[in-house]
Amino acid sequence: MPMPRQARLDAPGTLHHVMIHGIEGIKIFKNDKDRDDFISHIRELVKKTNTRVLAWVLMENHVHFLLISGHPGLSPFMRSLLTGYAVRFNRKYKRSGHLFQNRYKSIVCEEEPYLLELVRYIHLNPLRAMVVSSIEELNRYRWSGHSNLIGRRKNDWQEREYVLKYFSEDKKKSVRSYRRFIKEGKDQGVRSELVGGGLVRSAGGWSQVLSFREKKTNVEYDSRILGGGDFVANILREADAKLKRQLKDRKKGGSVDKVIKTMCKKDGITEQELQYGSKRRKVSKVRAKISCHLSQKGVTMAEIARHVGVSTSAIAKAIKNQEIVNDNNF
Repeated sequence: MPMPRQARLDAPGTLHHVMIHGIEGIKIFKNDKDRDDFISHIRELVKKTNTRVLAWVLMENHVHFLLISGHPGLSPFMRSLLTGYAVRFNRKYKRSGHLFQNRYKSIVCEEEPYLLELVRYIHLNPLRAMVVSSIEELNRYRWSGHSNLIGRRKNDWQEREYVLKYFSEDKKKSVRSYRRFIKEGKDQGVRSELVGGGLVRSAGGWSQVLSFREKKTNVEYDSRILGGGDFVANILREADAKLKRQLKDRKKGGSVDKVIKTMCKKDGITEQELQYGSKRRKVSKVRAKISCHLSQKGVTMAEIARHVGVSTSAIAKAIKNQEIVNDNNF
């Protein structure tokens, strides 16, 4: 029995802890030129989407971001970033196939009290992984937002004041307090409540879970959310309301057949050409646009394939190619 569709936790202005991993642990950065390429695309997208990056780190086979999503939401930002980089990486190193594991993982976070804990956790990654051996080396580490927060390096796409104002309105005091905060956490290991753990994550750690159990309190939780019960409930309520609106819109007239008819007419091809599997270039382009549009509306690739006359694998390829076109026109 298929799982019910989950509401997407992707509203603009939401705080996200985003994790990206290379597929099967492969290196996604082979050298500093790769990292520079990745960063340059982030810079472009931040400006285009008004995404606010609060913390970040690039490791050999994974990346962490703490960001506030911009007006398009998180998905378009991440899709453009990862698809564009993967295409360039594969072309550069003459490889094919997926580069990233399951695209990316995102946790919606409650700002109080988790923002600073997440900033510290993300920026201490190189020290935990022994890429650097000391806080002094971390201060000089080029591939994270830590050096920007302490004023060692500057970039024009990372939010600096947003984080530092949590420590003090005075700029010098805020940097000193932030540096002290980082040093105080340098011996912390992996904190599962910040990156995984279902109820543990949603409740904000095992101490909260045990407290709930002792009081026999029911608490709303979701493995995609880091925050207290009320925060989780509000996020889920908003996401469910959005999902219901989208499903209602589909029922009103956004059916697969109607979408196909409308888009075929707009682009000057017949539905028969599309559905009989024509490989004419113009038909293939329209098929890709339709497939990408329907996929974003939550229609499965198998269902799309049945309506447009090609295999599911052909739909997957068409969607990927169309996403690249869309990203280039973002």
